[in-house]
Amino acid sequence: MHTFAYTGDVAFVEQELYEVLGDIVNWHVRGTRFGIKLDSAGLLNSGEAGAQLTWMDAKVGDWIVTPRHGKPVEIQALWYNAVCIMEEIASCLGDNSAKKRYNSMAALTKWSFNRLMWNEKGGYLYDVINGGPPDASIRPNQIFAVSLRHSMLSPERAKQIVSIVQEYLLTPYGLRSLALSDPHYRGRYTGDGASRDGAYHQGTVWPWLMGAFITAYIKVTGGSDMARRQAQVWLAALKEHLADAGVGHISEIFEGDAPHRPVGCIAQAWSVSEVLRATVEDIYGIRPQDAAFSRGTTLNEAVKQVVGQSATI
Repeated sequence: MHTFAYTGDVAFVEQELYEVLGDIVNWHVRGTRFGIKLDSAGLLNSGEAGAQLTWMDAKVGDWIVTPRHGKPVEIQALWYNAVCIMEEIASCLGDNSAKKRYNSMAALTKWSFNRLMWNEKGGYLYDVINGGPPDASIRPNQIFAVSLRHSMLSPERAKQIVSIVQEYLLTPYGLRSLALSDPHYRGRYTGDGASRDGAYHQGTVWPWLMGAFITAYIKVTGGSDMARRQAQVWLAALKEHLADAGVGHISEIFEGDAPHRPVGCIAQAWSVSEVLRATVEDIYGIRPQDAAFSRGTTLNEAVKQVVGQSATI
């Protein structure tokens, strides 16, 4: 959808993507490998023994460090966005029957998500539900239910999630993968491979998650100048980090405990790309619907225009 929004190339979407994207949705509805299938509540179930399917994919031999079989929160957010985007494309192409179908699918997913995944006592989203006791671990995956283009949450719930993530997971270099207060938290990324993999998603800080957090924060605060200035403050340490570890790059991960030593690989594409995306779209406010990014204006030109306008931010 980002490509479609930035280019406005309806013909390319219709000729090259629409049928394929529709087929992908249909396979998820019917069911495919690894137990991936839409359930009767409109939520996407996935996982089977020995497989680790989400981005929290650390595995040591037969030990799956963070088993997330069932319905992980970020997968539901991504699924909802996929269906909503298909509804938008169908509308754009005049495919009214598909538009109605995707609209109904999205409505069911939204209703079920709020009913089943909201932790009323904690005031945030469960990380995974799977038919047993829900996983109430405070993890960053829930931030995508706020940051993505289409959110299933009320403004009040979205604000609560951002507040919880800020309080328990935010560091100068990104979001912790698990709250400090959790008994499974691992603040140091040291030792042999098994020890490091055991800490990989149990408190280790991931810079790429800073992008989603900043997007979510600016969204729930109404995109005010104050919010954008705060986001710049949060990115200051990562800016300084460009002179550390892999010079000119952003590391893959940092330790959860201060002073948050950079570890993992010294240059990670998604660390860089998400920080850049949030800077351009959320702090500088360069989005495809903005006048600064009209047809015929290159991205570099748009950046220069908006940076110049935003010099006081």
